[in-house]
Amino acid sequence: MTMTTAGVIFILSLVVALVAIYKPFGDYMYRVVSGTRQSRVERGIFRLVGVNPAAEQSWGVYARSVLAFSAVSLLFLYLLQRVQDKLWLSLGFDPVAPHGAWNTAVSFVTNTNWQSYSGESTMGHLVQMAGLAVQNFVSAAVGIAVAIALVRGFARHRSEHLGNFWVDLTRITVRILLPVAVLGAFALMLGGVVQNLSGGTDVTTVAGAGQTITGGPVASQEVIKLLGTNGGGFYNANSAHPFENPTSWTNWIEIFLILMIPFSLPRVFGRMVGQNRQGYAIAAVMAILALASVTLTNVFELSGHGTVPQAIGAALEGKEVRFDVSNSATFAAATTLTSTGAVDSFHDSFTPLGGMVPLLNMMLGEVAPGGVGSGLYGLLILAVITVFVAGLMVGRTPEYLGKKIGAREIKFASLYFLVMPALVLIGTAAAFATGNNETALNVGPHGLSEVLYAFTSASNNNGSAFAGITVNTTWWDTALGLCMLLGRFLPIIFVLALAGSLARQQPTPASEGTLPTHRPLFVGMVTGVTVILVALTFLPALALGPLAEGL
Repeated sequence: MTMTTAGVIFILSLVVALVAIYKPFGDYMYRVVSGTRQSRVERGIFRLVGVNPAAEQSWGVYARSVLAFSAVSLLFLYLLQRVQDKLWLSLGFDPVAPHGAWNTAVSFVTNTNWQSYSGESTMGHLVQMAGLAVQNFVSAAVGIAVAIALVRGFARHRSEHLGNFWVDLTRITVRILLPVAVLGAFALMLGGVVQNLSGGTDVTTVAGAGQTITGGPVASQEVIKLLGTNGGGFYNANSAHPFENPTSWTNWIEIFLILMIPFSLPRVFGRMVGQNRQGYAIAAVMAILALASVTLTNVFELSGHGTVPQAIGAALEGKEVRFDVSNSATFAAATTLTSTGAVDSFHDSFTPLGGMVPLLNMMLGEVAPGGVGSGLYGLLILAVITVFVAGLMVGRTPEYLGKKIGAREIKFASLYFLVMPALVLIGTAAAFATGNNETALNVGPHGLSEVLYAFTSASNNNGSAFAGITVNTTWWDTALGLCMLLGRFLPIIFVLALAGSLARQQPTPASEGTLPTHRPLFVGMVTGVTVILVALTFLPALALGPLAEGL
């Protein structure tokens, strides 16, 4: 099967829409994070929590603020799940088991939204709204705030300060995430996404059996799960459920929501460092990797590698019949290129090579365009590594945006990069060494792919699953929870430490030996470094899993 005209239009219209909003939306976000005037709502919040909005923080204080806020959020969400049977709108559900509550609390606080439970039969409406949906907002705002702090590190000179975390968190939530989420929720409701407080409606199926269809505040949670690249579904079927994603055009809106902030943040970066062309260069790297991923996923799924798929013309197993193969493949690429993890099809049923591409997207560090904030700071770390490698080639001290990349800076960048592969490979090895891989429904290469995908998803704070593996056990909830925590906050600490080191430097004037970081050569170098580092790190594991199965 070849891609239909509708499939081509679907992808091209997404590209056009993202290009169209890059400048206006990026400029708006720049004004939000760079402005000094506070709204009445923001001033009320600052008084309530005792924050002086005029006081800036060093990188250490900024990092401690991030960790303290996240720790309190984790504790609150854990306790909310444990007492949900005593809450309003509990729908009669029991308290969430301790290991499940721990895993879910960690998952939503770290912007992962990995779910080892079925939402419509586990979580009451109040937990969904006051717990999970709130974390969808603030965990996304934390990622953007950290990215902005790193950009300030590049933009400032001889400074000990990176801004104020509490101000950044509040302004990003109130001025960026909330307004877009409100507009997006109305759009999804117009498309048929459910929004109510119903405990369920009893219906009779076509076969004559009885069924209770759960309602709830779905549209309001759906929009922020996508806009904030969170991914946790109100229903177990996630965005394949017709109450979350009814039509092909809502499917388009949902993919657009996933990509709009990450693809616009390079504009904020360019504005803040005073060189828009630097933002274009970073956006170009994101676009090259993203287009390659979308193309390959579509090719592998449409080519239908395998006897039955080739006989019927495409790999239709696991695809939602309301969307064609291309819509499902594009959604899968978008959700793993970012840290979203939402799904509108069954990744475990993708062809071996088609399923490998979403796995590779996460192994790249989710930088094309990545999660809200985390994609930008991840790619800037790779840009730092690139200029360091280029400096070694020509025998001079590397520089990026007028900042020297010395031993201290490259240590922070290297530690950032090494965290995720270590967690993925150690976690996968531990699952096999302890026999917990036996909860996978498959053996051989596909069974390895399922386990590898689970740890890659958790360690990258993605949240999607290959499925085909039972993870709602104490071991899996604990292990994946630790990967989510370490995979989120260790890199954040290294990013903020790097930002602090950069902000203290004096600007270094460009010379004839300075590598231009806004030209196609640098774009190609960053793209190459990103791919090569992943290939060197994960090729052996991929060779035993999806590559072996595909061949």
